[in-house]
Amino acid sequence: MFHEAQSRAQAAMTEEAKSAVKPKTSKKKVTGQQHPPTIKTIELGCYEITAWYSSPYPAEYALQSKLYICEFCLKYMKSGVIASRHTAKCPARCPPGDEIYRKETISVFEVDGRKNKTYCQNLCLLAKLFLDHKTLYYDVEPFLFYILTEYDRKGCHIVGYFSKEKNSFLSYNVSCILVLPPYMKKGYGKMLIDFSYALSRKEGKLGSPEKPLSDLGLVSYRNYWKERLLEYFLNYNETEITIKHISQTLGFNPYDIVSTLQAYGMIKYHKSNHYVLKRPEMLAAYKRKQAAHAGLPSRSIDMSRLKWTPPALRDKK
Repeated sequence: MFHEAQSRAQAAMTEEAKSAVKPKTSKKKVTGQQHPPTIKTIELGCYEITAWYSSPYPAEYALQSKLYICEFCLKYMKSGVIASRHTAKCPARCPPGDEIYRKETISVFEVDGRKNKTYCQNLCLLAKLFLDHKTLYYDVEPFLFYILTEYDRKGCHIVGYFSKEKNSFLSYNVSCILVLPPYMKKGYGKMLIDFSYALSRKEGKLGSPEKPLSDLGLVSYRNYWKERLLEYFLNYNETEITIKHISQTLGFNPYDIVSTLQAYGMIKYHKSNHYVLKRPEMLAAYKRKQAAHAGLPSRSIDMSRLKWTPPALRDKK
């Protein structure tokens, strides 16, 4: 298992080294996009957000410099007047699926691309404004979408989402993942990744995101994998560490484990053997970071709040 994972990880290292570029973000303006979009801005709830990339909205909408999008049903409109009328009569106050997780002001909904095709297509069009590599727009039926929201008295406000194939041959647990710009750098990206692995563990599977990852996606996943590995090392007291045990404990694909260990210099080859290194300075830095964030809202997944049955078990009922 280790040698196969190592060879795959080594082959990907050169390409992944290009992934360190992050776009600058803010609630009002986002810069750093690689392709100038036709649609310059969108209004989503109380936010006006600058688009990073173009998205294949129908021609009459794609020619607009600004789109108005309902934050609950994701219907897109050409003018503020139309949007105001829609908001007054739109019955939706949350995504059109099953609420499978709620803790404090956070809710996650599972939306079936087959049962809620229009919503999921609108979600993909919205996501393409902020994702360079996204190619899924209209063929949403084979996918499940997990929508992360913040809720208040007005409803459940979309924060971000990830999608996954209902039947992935390679056992990918994420096909596409996005946190909307107003909610970036608040721990929601890590929360979405954590949630995808929580679902994989409930299914009894090893999880891995669909490859290749976008630049921003690779940075987010690498940070997540590194932190989970450091947490594992802090809590693991045995003298021998194996990739297999890490994989089974965390639910990570061995390839992702090895590539992360290599990227951060936590694996060494010596006399025909490979050794996982517990880097004291990295462990100390991780503990300091955890202490500094002790007073902030927790974005970790509380498994006792997850009310979800894997699709394969639902089909048997």
